[in-house]
Amino acid sequence: MNEQKLFPAAPYLRGVGQIMLQQNAWTGLFFLAGIFYDSVIMGVGAVLAVLTGTLTAKLLKYDKGETDAGLYGFSAALVGVALTFYFEPTAVVWIAVMLGSAAATVLQHFLIRRKIAGFTLPFILVTWAFLYLFHHVYPVPLSAESAAAVPLSDDFAMATYGFGEVIFQGSLIAGIIFFLGVFISSPIAALYGVAASLLAAFISARFAEPLGDIHMGLLSFNAVLCAIAFAGDKWYDGVYVLLAVLISVFLDIAMLSQHLSVLTFPFVVASFITVNVKNEVNKNAARKLT
Repeated sequence: MNEQKLFPAAPYLRGVGQIMLQQNAWTGLFFLAGIFYDSVIMGVGAVLAVLTGTLTAKLLKYDKGETDAGLYGFSAALVGVALTFYFEPTAVVWIAVMLGSAAATVLQHFLIRRKIAGFTLPFILVTWAFLYLFHHVYPVPLSAESAAAVPLSDDFAMATYGFGEVIFQGSLIAGIIFFLGVFISSPIAALYGVAASLLAAFISARFAEPLGDIHMGLLSFNAVLCAIAFAGDKWYDGVYVLLAVLISVFLDIAMLSQHLSVLTFPFVVASFITVNVKNEVNKNAARKLT
């Protein structure tokens, strides 16, 4: 079924779906459902942000194909969810959501034009800037969500929490909805994501990370993104998934040990390294064939 006919808002929904690298409007709809299930405020933040980011791309006449694919929506959407997760939704926070979403879109365009695999780097840079601003320059009250805890649970629940925390959601239901959103777009990516979430939790436990944080998915969501990014049906895709996941987990642990705001930075670094390794392997293989 044609997504554009089904959803006049398809480019915006794809922007939400691209948070987990899925160019699928249905996936975006699932993600929004999961966010709204956990928090109406964060849901509104996501909608406002993806609208702002996508409309910014349209106003600045960025490539229509890239805009329709949601490439200018996902970092913006993450900014909207992050700011309404960390801070009470005061007027200044809503202004920050719109300004931050627009800034993330411009940064995304900068990276795309220079063919730099930035992934969610614009979201990270913009959110770090506002975290510093609202903590140290213009203090804004913290939200209740940022201090909420998730109860411990079994391995399946722990795996789905890894999906949920990609978009700052801590409930089992939201995690399952996000997993299903990825699954309807790419079953193999969703299953790799589950495996990565469990592997990240296992490694984190070996390094004596707090058990509550592990079960909440706080040490797994970057691994989930890495697994989705490199998932494929070839055996060597699994090798690249493993490489990216391992890099992201150890960087995650290192950043947390320094009390740094992690966000999706380990995913970006791990993916950048893995992409370059993959490109070198492909180049060497091509030389051998010539």
